Amino acid sequence: MANSKRDLFLKRRLRVRNKLRKMAAGRARLSVHRSSKNISVQLIDDVNGRTLAAASTLEKDLGVVGKNNVEAAAKVGAAIAERAKKAGVETCYFDRGGFLFHGKIKALADAAREGGLKF
Repeated sequence: MANSKRDLFLKRRLRVRNKLRKMAAGRARLSVHRSSKNISVQLIDDVNGRTLAAASTLEKDLGVVGKNNVEAAAKVGAAIAERAKKAGVETCYFDRGGFLFHGKIKALADAAREGGLKF
């Protein structure tokens, strides 16, 4: 029986999140969501269940409204790094969800690292 793309995505997402939870040690989680038109990222404190910072291509001040390309992902990554510093977070772990670590996801992670986040 063949698995659908969605089933494989969900299985991959759970596998990634469960592995990261074992190593979390109370750090915040940098969670990424990529749709066909936008990309968004949240810095989440799982202990308290709160979002500490967020950034998305839907924000007008980033100048990439409605774009979902590598350049937009890099701008979102830089924005989340800046907002994480304001929230007092320097280290986190990168939760890519079920998305493969290349292209837009890799560009976002690299920009966040360059902005000062450690993961």
